[in-house]
Amino acid sequence: MNLKQILSGIDYKIIKGSDDLEIREIQYDSREVKDGDLFVCIEGYSTDGHKYINSAYSKGAQAIICSKDVESIPDCTVIMVEDSRKALALAAANYYDHPADKLKVMGITGTNGKTTSTFMIKSILEAAGHKVGLIGTIANYIGNKKIPSHRTTPESLELQKLFKDMIDDGVSYCVMEVSSHSLYLDRVYGVKFAQAIFTNLTQDHLDFHKTFENYYDAKLILFKNTKNSVVNIDDEYGNRVYKDSKGNKVTYSIDNPSDVWAKNIHMHSRGVDFDVTYKNEMTHINLNIPGKYNVMNALGCVGACLGEGISIDIVKKGLESMLCVPGRCEIVTQNYNLGYEVIVDYAHTPDGLENILKTAKEFTKGKLISVFGCGGDRDNTKRPIMGKIGTELSDLAVITSDNPRTEDPMSIIKEIEKGVQKDNYIVVENRRDAIKKAMELAKKDDVIVVAGKGHEDYQILKDKTIHFDEREVIAEIVEELKK
Repeated sequence: MNLKQILSGIDYKIIKGSDDLEIREIQYDSREVKDGDLFVCIEGYSTDGHKYINSAYSKGAQAIICSKDVESIPDCTVIMVEDSRKALALAAANYYDHPADKLKVMGITGTNGKTTSTFMIKSILEAAGHKVGLIGTIANYIGNKKIPSHRTTPESLELQKLFKDMIDDGVSYCVMEVSSHSLYLDRVYGVKFAQAIFTNLTQDHLDFHKTFENYYDAKLILFKNTKNSVVNIDDEYGNRVYKDSKGNKVTYSIDNPSDVWAKNIHMHSRGVDFDVTYKNEMTHINLNIPGKYNVMNALGCVGACLGEGISIDIVKKGLESMLCVPGRCEIVTQNYNLGYEVIVDYAHTPDGLENILKTAKEFTKGKLISVFGCGGDRDNTKRPIMGKIGTELSDLAVITSDNPRTEDPMSIIKEIEKGVQKDNYIVVENRRDAIKKAMELAKKDDVIVVAGKGHEDYQILKDKTIHFDEREVIAEIVEELKK
C-alpha cells in the first residue's frame, strides 16, 4: 500500500525522503521488520521504539514514523508525528481498510467481570443468529475458531488485523474486553463502539496508573467513544461514569432502582436464578454459573444486547445456554467422587477474591478453604488487603505463591501476612504443594477455592516460565491422594 494512503488522516511532517512509496507491512517491533516495511516507534512499558530505529533500518525498513527527535537519521523516509501510538492505530486501520467500521463492536471495561461478560454476550448474540468475534484475556475467537491471546487487549496493529480477519470470516459482531492499559496506550484509538459496558472499579493496576483517578480516567476514555453506555450504578465509580459519559445511557443494578434491575435472587452451588425487570416487564433467568457478581455481569449484558434490538427472550436463551467460563468459578472436581469440591478462579484483586469467597461460602456446607497469593512486580499495596480478605472469609487459608516474576516469593507472602488478623492460615510457598495441602486437609462437604490464576496454564518464576495448569495439577493430586 502507498505510504500516503497509510498516513491518511494523520497529521505528519516529512523529515527526510518522500511519502510516495509502497509499503509492504507495518511493524512496531524492530525484530519483525523486513525489506519494504514501515517501522513505527512507540514507547512501551519498559522500552522505547526510538532506540531501535537503526536496527529497523538495517533490517530493511524504508520508512520510519517517530514522535521524538533522533540523533542519527537513517537514509530512508522519516516521518514525524505528535503521538506515534495514535498514528500506529490510525495507520493500521488504513492498512486493513477500516475493518472496525464494518463490525458492530461491543466493549466491556472494569476491574472485574470483563471476561465473563464477553462470553455471555457472545452466547446471546449467537442465540440471535449472529457470527461473533471475541477478544479477551483467555483467548480470541472468530466464531468457534480459537486464537491464542497474549494480552487482554492487543496492540492496535494486531487488533486491526483481528478485525480484518473477522470481517473476512463473516463476523458481524465483535465483543471485546477493553483494558485500562489499552485505553491509556491508545490501542483502541479510533474504534467506535456500538455499546460500552462499565462493570466496576476496584483496586488493581496501580503499579501502572499510580492513582485511582488516573485509573478511572483511563476507563472513562471508552465512554467517550461509544454510542451507548451501559453502566453499573451500584458501583461508586459507575455513578461517576454515568455523569461523565455522553450519548445514550442505560443503567443496571441489584441494590438500586435502574433501567435493568435484578430482583428475587436465589443462589445455589451450580448457578443462580433471578428476575430481571426492564421497561416494566419481568423475565426469569437461570444462570448455570454461581455468584451474585455473575448476576451483575449478566445485567450489563442484558442492557447492551437489548440496546442492539435483541429480544429479551433471545437474551434469556443465550444466558441460560452458557455453561461456564474457563477459570471463572470453575468447579474442576465434578467428575471425581471426593466428597468435597475444588473451584478454580482467576480472582487476583481484593474485590475479586472477596466475590469468589463470598459466593463459595453461600453453598459450602462444611469448611471453606482458600488457596491464594499475589503476583510479583505488580501493585504491592493490595497484598495485605488480600491477606485480610482471604483469612476473614475462609475457615482456613493457604497462602502461597502466584506469579512471583522477579520478586522473592516469600517476600510477597510476608507482605500478604501483614494484613492478616486471624490465625487460621498456613504458608506453603510452592503453589502445587499448597493446593495438595488444601486437598489433604479437606473433609466431606468442604469447598476449596484456588484463586489467582484461573485459566492460565503457566507460572512466571524469576528465571523461567513453567507449564502450570491448575486443572491438570488438581487431577494429578487426586490420583496421588488415592495411593
